[in-house]
Amino acid sequence: MSPVDAQSVSIRVNESHTVSGLYLRPPQATVCYVLGHGAGAGMNHPSMSTIADTLAAMEVATLRYQFPYMERGSKRPDPAPLCHATVRAAVATAGSLAPELPLIAGGRSFGGRMTSQAQALAPLPRIQGLAFLAFPLHPAGKPSIERAEHLSQVHIPMLFLQGSRDELAGLELLQPVVASLGTRATLKLLPDADHSFHVPVRSGRKDADIRAEALEALVDWVRKLPAADAGD
Repeated sequence: MSPVDAQSVSIRVNESHTVSGLYLRPPQATVCYVLGHGAGAGMNHPSMSTIADTLAAMEVATLRYQFPYMERGSKRPDPAPLCHATVRAAVATAGSLAPELPLIAGGRSFGGRMTSQAQALAPLPRIQGLAFLAFPLHPAGKPSIERAEHLSQVHIPMLFLQGSRDELAGLELLQPVVASLGTRATLKLLPDADHSFHVPVRSGRKDADIRAEALEALVDWVRKLPAADAGD
């Protein structure tokens, strides 16, 4: 259970698009995470709600938001420029809602990748780091590192929370990619977890254990980020 209820917000992307958001802020929040959803499940998916509730219990506020295609009930993701504009609008909204809190951004799979692309094109205002909940390095069964090429243009800290069995991020490719980014990138591997952070019964662990391990690592990483002026 979260200590407070999520607040519904409206996020204006441009003249043609407005999307929904959910802002969840615990009383003792120390940071706000602008959290994009995966390609196939929006901000109201139980997994997204659980992430937000768990982080709230750990004194991390979240702003979840929809991409326009999800807002209108489509299954086909929007063109990248519209996704990038949505990320920027969500970050701006978070800045208005929490002007005194440090901000980080990222999210689940697709949402994290759209955030890193936006950051690579032009720094997101006030964002101190990017946290990826299963970065989708390549499509399933099609190993490649093309989706990582833009990461060299991201000059703030990045955290990769990845399952060791992630079919969208083979370790033989992901580990060298993260290493190539130097000290600004941190990789936290989640043993036996797949792209959705599910673990097989034979592992002796539960999905909730993996989620807790991932989010604890995220909070620990946030605490180690270089201090910055929230007004920057």
